[in-house]
Amino acid sequence: MMLGKKGFCEFSKKLYWGNSVKKHTVVKWKLYHGSGQFGIFCVTRAANGIDQLEIINSAYLKQPYFRYHPVYIYGIAGGYEEAMDILLRISQEASIAGMDGRLLEYLESVG
Repeated sequence: MMLGKKGFCEFSKKLYWGNSVKKHTVVKWKLYHGSGQFGIFCVTRAANGIDQLEIINSAYLKQPYFRYHPVYIYGIAGGYEEAMDILLRISQEASIAGMDGRLLEYLESVG
């Protein structure tokens, strides 16, 4: 039995954007449809079940596996360093909210 096709990813309602990323709608469309975007990095829910978040290059999402197992995206950046800045921003916001070290719990509470 073949499952219906989905997009390659899902997006948080409170999506964090790097300052260098322009044309947000186009970037999201390309990520959802598995179209390559050189230089775009995503902050996602970690796939290993141990870590909370991870940074991946958007080219990684072109793999057919993600069509049936979409990754959940919390942030989109124009480079690895910018993705690290997004992680820092999430961590700081979680800390201010009294959720030190509980990044996923914080993200799910706000979005």
